Amino acid sequence: MSDTSEVSAEQLELREQVRQRYAASALAVTTRDAGPAEASCCGTASATTTSCCGDTSAGSAETGSCCGGVEVEEGFGAGLYAAEDRDQLPAEAVLASLGCGNPLAVAELREGETVLDLGSGGGIDVLLSARRVGPSGKAYGLDMTEEMLALALANKTKAGATNVEFLKGAIEDIPLPAETVDAIISNCVINLSTDKPAVFAEAFRVLKAGGRIGVSDVVAEDRLTSAERAERGPYVGCIAGALSIDEYHEGLTRAGFSDVQVEPTHEVADGMHSAIIRATKPNPRENKPS
Repeated sequence: MSDTSEVSAEQLELREQVRQRYAASALAVTTRDAGPAEASCCGTASATTTSCCGDTSAGSAETGSCCGGVEVEEGFGAGLYAAEDRDQLPAEAVLASLGCGNPLAVAELREGETVLDLGSGGGIDVLLSARRVGPSGKAYGLDMTEEMLALALANKTKAGATNVEFLKGAIEDIPLPAETVDAIISNCVINLSTDKPAVFAEAFRVLKAGGRIGVSDVVAEDRLTSAERAERGPYVGCIAGALSIDEYHEGLTRAGFSDVQVEPTHEVADGMHSAIIRATKPNPRENKPS
């Protein structure tokens, strides 16, 4: 596991802001009496917008919000999943989906694999992954927010999932042994980390040789400076802390990954995009001459 002993006061403050925001999101789903303004999702287009995943309409009941316990909006959060997938899950898991993409669409999970979801929230991706890897596989969810973990555990029980385990911890310090995971997924969470090199290093550590990353995240066009990203949205809205496309590619490569791909899918703010990110942990055995 990584050494997280040297964390700045600013990093701790940002992490606490993220924790509070997603605790509110979990409680909004659990109680169903908090409006969208209490639970912001990834991809808010400005510091004052509180809608889901790039929707600039403030997430009203008329447009549909994925946070406030109202209808699913196509194109954001749970709306990025096929209806047949949503129908398999508890309503609370669907309503708690705050992501900017669908990592399961690119993870290519297989029967018997072990998968880890970084920042698992209410558990939608973990529960769907568990179905894909089957009884012989295992799906882990990792989250730092007590309220989200409580919601995820309740959803696990409702779904009757027996090959699922939710872990409390930070994605910068994954509480799993080295080389135990076949695939890592994540949905609009890595941009919220205050130490992305640690996230990439930890992902590399826990993956088996030949293991892979398939995540959805928000990225910035390379032309945008950090200050310009902050102008487009807050850190807790998954905008200010987003890496540029080149920074994402460089960070994963520096951590040891190969075959890194960062593919923008749709714009969530000016110069900011949801993206699919893929990478592979090299397998030395495959490089040996026959």
